[in-house]
Amino acid sequence: MPLSEHEQRLLDQIEQALYAEDPKWANTVRISDPRNHYKRRLVKASIGFVLGVVLLMVGAVAPLIPLGVGGFVVMLAASVWGLSSWKRMNGFGGEAKPGAPDAKPDRRRAARPSFMERMEERWRRRGEER
Repeated sequence: MPLSEHEQRLLDQIEQALYAEDPKWANTVRISDPRNHYKRRLVKASIGFVLGVVLLMVGAVAPLIPLGVGGFVVMLAASVWGLSSWKRMNGFGGEAKPGAPDAKPDRRRAARPSFMERMEERWRRRGEER
């Protein structure tokens, strides 16, 4: 439901007052697309993964097993963090994209028969063909 002209003017005045009072905070709040946040997290996860590979290689070349194990753990953690950020950035993680329709994934699955139902249907068709 769109705002009336009076409400829109009031909102603009409040917004301008906030920008004048604290421009840094207002600029931070102004960025409304959460995908930017997840892109930054994805870049940080990539850097963490590379750091983990370096630690793993140093631990393998020099006989420092705890360092190698630590590098593997860093790689694993960075991969999980990056994958979760990538999923949320692309709308697979439960958060809807801005402007996307509210579609529940459970509704799509409920319309599809289960694995066992499909197998039973195939078994019945094979019996009828004979």
